[in-house]
Amino acid sequence: MERNPGLLARSSTRGRLTLTAVTLGTGIAMLDGTVVNIAVTSIGRDLGAGLAALQWVINGYMLSLAALILVGGALGDRFGRRRMYVLGVAGFAVAGGLCAIAPTVEILVAARILQGVFAALLTPGSLAIIQGSFREQDRAAAIGTWAGVSGVASAMGPLLGGWLIDNAGWRWIFAINLPLCALVLVLCLWVPDSRDSEARGDLDIIGAVCGVVALAGATYLLTSWRDIPIPAAIGLALASLAATVGFVAAQRRPGAMLPAILFRSRVFVAANAMTFLVYAALSAVMFFLVLQLQVTSGYSPLLAGVAAVPITVVMLLLSSRMAVLAARTGPRLPMTVGPLICALGVVLLASVGSPAPYWTAVFPGMLIFALGLTALVSPLTAAVLAAAPNHLAGVASGVNNAVARTGSLLSVAALPAIVGLTARAYSDPVVLTSGYHRALLICAALLALGGVVSWFGLASGPADRDHSRGERHPQVGHLHCGPWRTS
Repeated sequence: MERNPGLLARSSTRGRLTLTAVTLGTGIAMLDGTVVNIAVTSIGRDLGAGLAALQWVINGYMLSLAALILVGGALGDRFGRRRMYVLGVAGFAVAGGLCAIAPTVEILVAARILQGVFAALLTPGSLAIIQGSFREQDRAAAIGTWAGVSGVASAMGPLLGGWLIDNAGWRWIFAINLPLCALVLVLCLWVPDSRDSEARGDLDIIGAVCGVVALAGATYLLTSWRDIPIPAAIGLALASLAATVGFVAAQRRPGAMLPAILFRSRVFVAANAMTFLVYAALSAVMFFLVLQLQVTSGYSPLLAGVAAVPITVVMLLLSSRMAVLAARTGPRLPMTVGPLICALGVVLLASVGSPAPYWTAVFPGMLIFALGLTALVSPLTAAVLAAAPNHLAGVASGVNNAVARTGSLLSVAALPAIVGLTARAYSDPVVLTSGYHRALLICAALLALGGVVSWFGLASGPADRDHSRGERHPQVGHLHCGPWRTS
């Protein structure tokens, strides 16, 4: 029985409006994480930017999002999840407007960093609102809808970006945020508010600063190491390492933004390890694929975006059903098989070159990739939710989102250098193709490793304890949807 009769039914008018508000807002943030991929060649030509600068157009957003998303979750738990969500959506719209009018690549990167700051407020808030606002029996389907829309938004990025670039120019991929965010703000009038009644003490400012310094240092080093003198590179690496140690030390203090209680759950740890590997691979695949299709295969931005349509269609049709199925059977099997299927699709996509007829060279790998992605996204969300106590909804959501964004950030920063791509490589089909093949095979290996981590990390065994309530969760093979929290 539902403990709180004031919780929303998914079929009610207010429930539908609330779910629309949080899924649409998160979808906009997800969209901006991928829509830029299709625009990098156009931005490079228009603003005279090299590969390192273009990486920062993507990584600047990912950096601030990954570094501050834990803070965003903690702020929502403390001051009200709806309040922080509304602030995040409004700020995201303003930052998108600044991106649209940026006259130089440096200003564009700065505006993208600001976008990531506000995305860090809205992303964990959306998931915590679902957890705190819907009836227990409706949460699985609501989370599945959120996961499906988020995945569709990510997959639609290249398609929408390609259409806008071909018909209006790359600046419109940012300007379109303004009307979409305005719609979300109107819908938020029906969204209920919630917070963590147990929140005490000051915010973890030291931990937040150390996290930003650690990630920023590592990202800059991975992106620009060819251009940094060796003494400066060593100093930057040491500073990043020291900040990492400082972050870990700060989390041992009372009021830490990363509560140690979350990591007492084997399921939570395994799900986040899998998240890091899988999202690192997913982001790198989309980054390299859209470059390869445009530079080597001769696709226009629109056609390169159309190539990702199978992901959109499959996730839209199957994500909600997969969430309900995982609620009945447990996430271990889909979280193992899903990444392995994705890895097979990526191996097929690694052969894309010139020429590359869509139906024979791109579609088969993309379809297999889409099926694997759909199989893993909702169960991953379920596993993270089941492993965390209810009062830490925003923080738990923030942790998993931070892990996902950090994986994405580091893979996009590191892989070009690892596979030998230099500043102007994105304009040379021969050099790009060689690096593309190696990069996608590395991504396939990361996905396969994610499946292995899920198989062993989510294996049936002693049930995790909810340390905040002293209650036992069902074993991983029989997770129920009641305490689910999202990624």
